[in-house]
Amino acid sequence: MIIEYIEAALSKAKYEIINDEDPFYGEVPGLQGVWATGKTLEECRENLREVIDGWIIVRLRKNLPIPPIDGHTIEELSRPEAGASV
Repeated sequence: MIIEYIEAALSKAKYEIINDEDPFYGEVPGLQGVWATGKTLEECRENLREVIDGWIIVRLRKNLPIPPIDGHTIEELSRPEAGASV
């Protein structure tokens, strides 16, 4: 579920070359704050993958919505109440 979401997000990524020490820049439109840089396109893509993973974790921890991408969704699983048997 999460891997498929990350791959779908990466398929939407936009890349450009910028004037910087790490000249490759990538972002995922629709995922606020998700961007990365790298010395090569592949490094930028791997960095972007890590940023997306961290972004998902933060969104889940803060109970913030995660927008669907091409039908891929991530929803927090309900946690059992304290003291409840599983």
